[in-house]
Amino acid sequence: MTITSSLPAFIPVILAGGSGTRFWPRSRRARAKQVLALDGERTMIQQTVDRLLPLASPDRMWVVANNGVAEAISTQLPDLPRTRLLCEPVARNTAPACGLMAFIALREDPDAVLGVFPSDQVIRGEADFVNTLKRGIALASSGPNIVVLGIDPTHPETGYGYIELGSAQDLHISGARPVRSFTEKPDLASAQQMLASGRYAWNSGMFVARAQTLCQAIDEHAPHISATLQAIADAYGSAEFPEIFAALYPSCQNISIDFAVLEPQSRKRDHSHMYCFPASFEWKDLGSWSALHEHRSACAWGDADHNVVESPATSAFQSRGNYVYAPGRHVALLGVQNLVVVLTDDAVLVTTRERSQDVASVVRSLSEAGHTNLL
Repeated sequence: MTITSSLPAFIPVILAGGSGTRFWPRSRRARAKQVLALDGERTMIQQTVDRLLPLASPDRMWVVANNGVAEAISTQLPDLPRTRLLCEPVARNTAPACGLMAFIALREDPDAVLGVFPSDQVIRGEADFVNTLKRGIALASSGPNIVVLGIDPTHPETGYGYIELGSAQDLHISGARPVRSFTEKPDLASAQQMLASGRYAWNSGMFVARAQTLCQAIDEHAPHISATLQAIADAYGSAEFPEIFAALYPSCQNISIDFAVLEPQSRKRDHSHMYCFPASFEWKDLGSWSALHEHRSACAWGDADHNVVESPATSAFQSRGNYVYAPGRHVALLGVQNLVVVLTDDAVLVTTRERSQDVASVVRSLSEAGHTNLL
């Protein structure tokens, strides 16, 4: 893939600090889902970098991760300079991570446009993705604008956040629609109403803004973490940075960038300068084994009865809608429906697709019981 330098002020920030507990037992502290190949041969973080290469070279990217996956990320991304991999001393959700990168980016390039990208998403239609992102970068660089990438909803999904869009009459000259509000994971009835209204997009978690714009928004809406992040950023590049980072970062509130900044920004009575480009590319947030099953089944990776089995050979009888991961084993399914079965060298998960969102509770239980070898 050709790397271009047409957007020299664009700095992608890839968020890779999650623990991926809902993908246990494949996902562990040292191999969380962002470093797993859940969708093809390339890992999730490799795919994230691949689709950003037409817009920025690896030495312009940042990856925010945790120490547990740092070694795997360095191995999987050999072109990423080690100095561009920032490991959080503790997990503090996305607001501190995004905020710190904004303050550091502002020091690095006063004109920088920051892009934030989760590392656990599947995107198809690379050309549409790049074109949409280019439009977002142009709008973000033209003023104090925060531009989120929304996804046209196809069904009343309750596991995603939603973005309420302004009317067509309020359309920006760029074609972006103003953002009116955010709703986090609605119930089914609300999701159905949102889908029927035609005024909502799924929140992809991706957004772009000038580093200066994001810093100002954090100062305004999250002053409780702003000063701390500024102090850490001021030390970046010095010999004292690791010590200051480790000492100050844990005091930051554990809060998402949506709750801390984007939602309050969208509620401003005057011009919020928040816009959304509803994207046409195919997008999937792989948040659970059930989501992976749905994605792979839709991509024709399963059989006629929507059984998705990762094994050398499968025999299925009167079985439907199952997901099985059993490398090196012959899998026989008999009279079962909607199961999730995941086998690793030291653990076996058996649950239903309906309960796959609750796998994180298993990990919490193992941690409380002291089974650190399984985490």
